[in-house]
Amino acid sequence: MNTFCADEVDSGRSAQFVIAEMPADTILSQRTYGRLADYANVYSQPSRSSTIIRNVGDGFLFVTIRSSFNNSAGEAWYEINQGEYVSGNDLTEVEASDFRGVVVTSQPERDFGWVVQPVIPSREPAGEPDPLLSELPRFTLLEFFEAVLADDGWIWYGIGGGLWVRQTYLSVVDVSPRPEGVGPDDFWTEVDLYEQTFAAYDGDRLVYATLISSGLNRWPTREGLFQVSTRLDEFKMSGAEGRVDYYYLEDIPYIMYFDEYNGIALHGTYWHNRFGYKHSHGCVNMSILDAEWTYRWSSEAPNDLWVWVHTSDPLDHIN
Repeated sequence: MNTFCADEVDSGRSAQFVIAEMPADTILSQRTYGRLADYANVYSQPSRSSTIIRNVGDGFLFVTIRSSFNNSAGEAWYEINQGEYVSGNDLTEVEASDFRGVVVTSQPERDFGWVVQPVIPSREPAGEPDPLLSELPRFTLLEFFEAVLADDGWIWYGIGGGLWVRQTYLSVVDVSPRPEGVGPDDFWTEVDLYEQTFAAYDGDRLVYATLISSGLNRWPTREGLFQVSTRLDEFKMSGAEGRVDYYYLEDIPYIMYFDEYNGIALHGTYWHNRFGYKHSHGCVNMSILDAEWTYRWSSEAPNDLWVWVHTSDPLDHIN
């Protein structure tokens, strides 16, 4: 993840927002994932002449790779489960995102967030990008010193040094008060559907923040105050079988079901890197490292972890 640096920007930010460490035993370093081709056959041996165990059909199909090798005929094969093999022609390896959010060491005095689409800042709200400035890469972490509603109808955020970025390039985090019903010593989390951000709190103190991907408009993540009811280190998820949106996802890590009636959970995600944008079938997609941090942190909670899902009003950020 990039951190935007400019002489005019508060130099204390790096101590306040610390990129989460990658645990030595993280699942991210222990797993290799792949996407299956539509209608791929799964065989009992690494040979097309062996028994076909099943055909996977068509859809959004991802698996964990146990091993990869060439068979006696020199053909590439993958073992995806014990005794289950697919041809190398029917599987594409995918690289899980190593993005992760920040540990917040002290209560922020101002809003902050990430660049979700590369952007060149402007010198004034609603101004053209300054070609003399460098582009801010995706996942650049910024603090916001001002927010104004400009003549173009968009909110523009001042990032320091007289530079401005339009809201459509950003996902913003601010400190929220505890929802009613959450105790002063409770661990709770906030999922902001408008900003596509996630924040973790110990009582009133913000301790972690990151980007997420919630449900697409067709499958919206339900709003409300929930508690995590089931926790799973790893498990398969599938749904919509026989429909165009069929999905089959093996070994999803760090699952925390909070709206279990609707099958909705916080969980790690290895099949996309679209954090900061809606992209799911209803669950709250997190990077594997963010889900792992949340899973481990909340295991020490004095309560079943609260999950507050809501849609913020961006006009609240205006100074």
